[in-house]
Amino acid sequence: MAEHDAEILAGQLENMSYKETLEKDKADVILVVTCCVRQSAENKIWSMLGTLRKIKEKNPSTIICVSGCLPQRKGAAEHIKNRFLHIDLVIGTHNIHRFSELLREVEEKKIRLIEIFENDVETALHEGLPVKRAHDVRAWVTIMYGCDNFCSYCIVPYVRGRERSREPEEIVKEVKELAAKGYKDITLLGQNVNSYGKGLSKRVDFSDLLEMLNEIQGIKRIRFISSHPRDFTDKLVKTIASCDKVCEHIHLPFQAGSDVVLKKMNRGYTKDEYLELIDKIKKAIKGVSITTDIMVGFPQETEEDFEHTLDVVRRVRFDAAFMFVYNTRIGTPAAKMRDQVPENIKRDRIQRLISLQNEISLLKNRELKGKTVEVLVESEAKEREGWLCSRTRTNKLVFFKGEKSLIGELSHVRIEKGYMTHLEGVVLE
Repeated sequence: MAEHDAEILAGQLENMSYKETLEKDKADVILVVTCCVRQSAENKIWSMLGTLRKIKEKNPSTIICVSGCLPQRKGAAEHIKNRFLHIDLVIGTHNIHRFSELLREVEEKKIRLIEIFENDVETALHEGLPVKRAHDVRAWVTIMYGCDNFCSYCIVPYVRGRERSREPEEIVKEVKELAAKGYKDITLLGQNVNSYGKGLSKRVDFSDLLEMLNEIQGIKRIRFISSHPRDFTDKLVKTIASCDKVCEHIHLPFQAGSDVVLKKMNRGYTKDEYLELIDKIKKAIKGVSITTDIMVGFPQETEEDFEHTLDVVRRVRFDAAFMFVYNTRIGTPAAKMRDQVPENIKRDRIQRLISLQNEISLLKNRELKGKTVEVLVESEAKEREGWLCSRTRTNKLVFFKGEKSLIGELSHVRIEKGYMTHLEGVVLE
């Protein structure tokens, strides 16, 4: 979502006749797009803002802007204002549409500006904003904003607001425009795409939307992130299985394997319910790959609780996982919980989890050796001259030697080697 926000902000800059440069020292405008979902991300932002002071001292005319989730967090914008005097413009997540207008005001009046809309109700869903896409073959498409789940550890509902769905006609229009421009692969974005449709004038749910988009000519692949297990309906499973363009890849965070921890997290499902859903998905969707998010060290997590997490990993055999240690996020219910897990125990558990999942990921990729897979060629491979980077329908990266003319095309590749994070193969003529 932050990446797509960056594309929208870049689109506005391009409309103002700015051109991108990779040299910060020569930039007229530096824009920092932030995320604060974890403390580690926030720490990096504070460090980066500090280093930008030297650029401002060297080039006082450089305009430095901060946007995204961090300024939206309570107290953060005021902290930026008081501590980082070299920052010229600060906006949050609800007024991204006003970026170019505010930047122009900073340019013309030579002033500092901070504008944070505290309530997302103030902001309508602004359609038609310019977008400077980061890729030529695949594209992000936001279908909804905000989150109503209020997991006890998560800051997102407080910085992204409550759930608001875009009208299906607007989404269909955007995807048709992308298809006309040659995009083949789209990823639908939402904090919880399964709950798409809330507040719309028509009764349309996420399954209905997938069926609409599946009919659009030119689009070859449809993906989505993220899903919530609580809202993953039988109808959605059947729709994914029946829509030929919807890819066989499900990202389904389970966060923890212990029912005790899941309840404290306010996740709304049990370990057994999650495993039953996985079984249902695997039976209905042939060859599906499943990835997930896993949190270690939630307050009061015991060794027994953690063993339940490892058990889920062993039983599901995820293709890949985002694994992270619980960080206290001020303003969330979990931050006030007693018996926070000591850091040394968190480190031990995360290393054991990573070791297990890495072993599974490697084995699953090696199992593909000798098989032929359909890939969409996305780009030249970085630091691999003569190699191309492609992606399977199951969201696995595949590298192979080939001509640049294959970029943007579907090809068939025979897998020769499987590594933990990617595959290597030979293109079949």
